[in-house]
This record gives sequence, structure tokens and C-alpha cells, in this order.
Amino acid sequence: MSYKIDVEGLNAWFGNHEVLKDINIKIREKAVTAIIGPSGCGKTTLIRCLNRMHELVPKARVSGRVLLDGEDIYSNGVDPVTARRRIGMVFQKPNPFPMMSIYDNAAAGLKLNGISDKQKLDEVVERSLKLAILWDEVKDELDKSGASLSGGQQQRLCIARALAVEPEVILMDEPCSALDPTATAKIEKLIRVLGEGYTVIIVTHNMQQAARVADFTAFLYLGELVEYGDTRSIFQNPRNKLTENYITGKFG
Repeated sequence: MSYKIDVEGLNAWFGNHEVLKDINIKIREKAVTAIIGPSGCGKTTLIRCLNRMHELVPKARVSGRVLLDGEDIYSNGVDPVTARRRIGMVFQKPNPFPMMSIYDNAAAGLKLNGISDKQKLDEVVERSLKLAILWDEVKDELDKSGASLSGGQQQRLCIARALAVEPEVILMDEPCSALDPTATAKIEKLIRVLGEGYTVIIVTHNMQQAARVADFTAFLYLGELVEYGDTRSIFQNPRNKLTENYITGKFG
């Protein structure tokens, strides 16, 4: 059994407010892990700690360890930019760069990393758009603005942009919350496909979505990890009464 990320004793604060309390969780490699829980329980903060984005917030801080392939990304000498390249992020609201074409959106990360070879860029743009199940829809209009796409297409473009720099882990923060059911179904299909080759961690407020796409599920409540296991067990036979009450809709 192979683990890609091992979180040990993770605590996180915004100023004096502690939002994560002693989180310990091992994330399986090449699988989809969902993080569920009511609003304000620390789901987004947790994934932002996994690629050192939490520390970008003023007065935010972290303690504990996040091991990526056994190396603590918070240890001295680890470049946070390198960590974020290995652990990509897709946000809740689709955010293509509005002044850039579809092509340039997909190639943005590569260009930031100094890659300018046209053949290389062409190859990676096509590959990442195909991985994001978007290529067939946009291949004849790559020079159009990324902002001209539908919401669901924009989100898949953002996923392609994240994939282009070849991350090992993909974090998704409620990637379907702004999308209609048809677009959501396409993103969910994409998440399942990506889970075969990448370590995918998805925050979702939609428990049915977690049940559909995730191999493993973690339930957070008030900043604490209440229960974690394979998704079927969490939903059909939860060990903790709090988990059972949440997934049966007794609170939320």
C-alpha cells in the first residue's frame, strides 16, 4: 500500500484562531480522496496546507509535518514554489486568465518556468487539454479567449493548466460548486480518470459527489479529523456517531 502524502500532527491558525487541530492522515497514491464536512470545519484550510498556500494569508501559520514521498515540505531548504509545482491546485470558481487565449492559459505554467520552445509547448498544451477532456471541444479555436468558454469548460481549462506542469498531486477545492449538473458530471468523470494516474484530493460539500468519485473519504468537524477510511465504509457503516449524523443529514 503506497501513500503519497503523510500528514502528521498538523495544526493551522489564522491569527489566534486555530482552525485545524492535530490532523493525522495518510493519503493514498493514485486514488481520489474526498474531504467532507460542514462549512467552516477546515476543509479548504487543510488542502491549502498541503501545498503551502495557507502561509500566503497574512497572520496564518502552521505546525506539524506534511510529508510528500517522505520529505517534509515545511522543512528548511524546501522551496514552497517547488512544492506548489508538485502539488497543483484547482479552485472553487473557474479562474482562467481573462486576457489570455485558451492556448496561453494551458501553457501559462510552462512559460512561467521558462519553457519557450514552440514544439514543446504545442505538445504539452494538446496533452493537458486531452487529459482534461477538453481538446475535442476547443482544438479549432485555441486562439479564442479562455474567458469565452462556458463555466464547465473554463474549469476543465484550469485543470488542464494545472496538469501542464506535470504535478504529482492535484488538489481541488469544491471544483463543481459553480457549475450546472451537466458540467458537474463531466468534471466528476474527469476526476475519476485523473485518479488512475494522479493523487487527487477533492474538497466537496456534496456528499453524493464524494460517494460517486472518491476511493477514500475524510470527515472533518470543527477542525478535527473525525473519521477517515474507504468511501463505502464511511457512507454505509460509519464508526463514529458524529459521522453518521452528518451523512444522514441530521446536521450540516
